[in-house]
Amino acid sequence: MVHKNDNARATKKIDEDLMEDAEAVNLAADWADISQGLRKDLGHQLHSQWIKPIQLGSFCKDSGTLDLFLPTEFSANWVNDRFHDRLQLAWKIARSEVRKVRIQVHPGRRQLPELRLDSGRRAANDGGDTSVIAVAAGTIGDAGFTSSVGLDPSLTFAAFVTGETNILAKNAAERMAATEQPQFSPLYLKAATGQGKTHLLHAIGHAYLSAHPRARIFYCSAERFMVEFVQALKQNQMIEFKARLRSFDLLLVDDIQFIIGKASAQEELLYTIDALLAEGKRLVFAADRAPQALDGVEPRLLSRLSMGLVADIQAADIELRRSILESKLTRFAPLDVPDDVIDFLARTITRNVRELVGGLNKLIAYAQLTGQEVSLQLAEEQLTDILSANRRRITIDEIQRTVCQFYRIDRSEMSSKRRARAVVRPRQVAMYLSKVLTPRSYPEIGRKFGGRDHSTVIHAVRLIEDLRQRDADMDGDVRSLLRQLES
Repeated sequence: MVHKNDNARATKKIDEDLMEDAEAVNLAADWADISQGLRKDLGHQLHSQWIKPIQLGSFCKDSGTLDLFLPTEFSANWVNDRFHDRLQLAWKIARSEVRKVRIQVHPGRRQLPELRLDSGRRAANDGGDTSVIAVAAGTIGDAGFTSSVGLDPSLTFAAFVTGETNILAKNAAERMAATEQPQFSPLYLKAATGQGKTHLLHAIGHAYLSAHPRARIFYCSAERFMVEFVQALKQNQMIEFKARLRSFDLLLVDDIQFIIGKASAQEELLYTIDALLAEGKRLVFAADRAPQALDGVEPRLLSRLSMGLVADIQAADIELRRSILESKLTRFAPLDVPDDVIDFLARTITRNVRELVGGLNKLIAYAQLTGQEVSLQLAEEQLTDILSANRRRITIDEIQRTVCQFYRIDRSEMSSKRRARAVVRPRQVAMYLSKVLTPRSYPEIGRKFGGRDHSTVIHAVRLIEDLRQRDADMDGDVRSLLRQLES
């Protein structure tokens, strides 16, 4: 009897292993198809650098969660920020049981925790999670396109800081939300990540609802639109889907670039645009590129997206970045943030507003949690990751020129054989800065300093690192040079 039980357990184990193997093969086949599609959309270079290194992890059927792994924390964060929605949508379409995709560092690699402030709140002139639906109160309870989550109350026109780079989009958004019929529809907001397009979408919704309290408003991401579309298609509910979609007075669709590649979803969106425009309804779309730059979108849909007004939000200039920081400081009163810190953040964090305000939040959170005063030194120490990502490309020639001007020595001394202290120390500082601010290797740096050996550069870098810890004057010199080179 025991022998039969053992055989039964062994047979069951084999069957389970075979099922797991079959599941792994199926997942791998689906991933091959998804990866190939992303290669066509993104191009060979982006695909090879970010998508190809992804490794399939486990799939939990109970939670519907699929794990995707990348080799480093940086690559995991980069892919998560830029491709998470697209990857999750692709998997949902390929496998209905996949409800969530989780991107993380490959097991065994340590992830560093990040200090966050105001979890769940969004930065000024910025959006956040655009995968949720927001609707007017009167629509909650309808099947599909509904959520208990409303428009984000913090993302209003009053909270949107205006400057030369976004004034056109702000005025156009206000006109779209006004009581009188707008001169143009649809409105298409074009902006890079973190520049405020999602903020304006929410602000339009708030203002329109204030002017039209009984209005029906639909806000979603293109990714969410496609998920709802696919679900309606699978459940034979397309008639209801179309009826609900075309009953709204204001349609707000974010990240429209993710609608690419699905002809049936594009066709439905096209018909919806035509139906709503014919009834005088208002439509607003947002994307990270112009309509003409959307790949894989059929010409008829491109024509509808660009037939109204395309309002471009340019990267915030230094004056706007400073104004945004000052507007956020009112939340932290009476905490004192020196003007030189605000100027430093506005001058160095230039990629987008989201990172700018995120840097301020992180700095203030650290100061509050540790009891330290906010200072320029604290900002430089605690925001190294953000500052490094925002640094412009600095050359070794530029570093040598700046160091020579700072120490008032001739440029030729960077390559000379002289060993006088007045020459050696600036040369070592320049080598140190070359390693900190450029991606060049030790041998490459050595060649730029008169063909010196890589061991000489290593010695200089370690020496300056040590001197910065022990000598306040040296640390001050290096900080001053860093500010000059990064400005």
